[in-house]
Amino acid sequence: MAVLSAGLALAACNRVPSMDDSDRLESAREFPRPDRPVSELGANQFSTETARDKVDEARKVMDFASIEPGMTVADIGAGEGYYTVRLAQRVGEDGRVLAQDIDQDAIQRLGLRVEKERLDNVSIKLGAPDDPRLPDDSFDRVFMVHMYHEVEEPYAFLWRLWPSLKEGGQAIVVDVDRPTDQHGIDPFLLKCEFEQVGFKLDTFRDAPELAGYYAQFRRLATRPEPGEIKPCKGGVARAAGGGAKK
Repeated sequence: MAVLSAGLALAACNRVPSMDDSDRLESAREFPRPDRPVSELGANQFSTETARDKVDEARKVMDFASIEPGMTVADIGAGEGYYTVRLAQRVGEDGRVLAQDIDQDAIQRLGLRVEKERLDNVSIKLGAPDDPRLPDDSFDRVFMVHMYHEVEEPYAFLWRLWPSLKEGGQAIVVDVDRPTDQHGIDPFLLKCEFEQVGFKLDTFRDAPELAGYYAQFRRLATRPEPGEIKPCKGGVARAAGGGAKK
């Protein structure tokens, strides 16, 4: 298991906010803007399900996350439901899966799939760009697979996600180490953004079989007020000699 070095220092900056927030959601304006580009919304299907199953993607991610029967999990940016249906099978009839997306059409298609496959332990919810709209103290795990780089208001989004985790709950990110406007995010920047809003990185794995990496965050005891959050530098520098520890 590879874990990012606990002593790695990540820079955050007091970037002067834009005087004109008219292009932002009103509900996000108390939070800082991300100091980085944001990817355009991609296709709801990251790859074909057959191709993903050939490398055993979902099972590996669920194993990394220690998903067990009876758990309650959320699949954020669920899209066509690749993880939703597999999580539903893994947690079983005593578990629950909440599938969320901000794309109304994707939500409708996923609803038809859930109905067709008779997944009685799955519910579906429409989210917002700055708010996953998850119930408080509800989830053992929250998954964000190949979608975090598309979140246009990451500080507001993560701050509002924070209360949804149960005590001991974990947020799971699978993404690619490349610039945020190229459908990926530097894992050091990912770590910085999560830590600014009250999370701590527990586990990091380079995982070529997942077409990227796996990161697991736990919720800390408290989170800062929105005005206390400082945006991380989009080009955050890696400390000399810093990196992953095997």
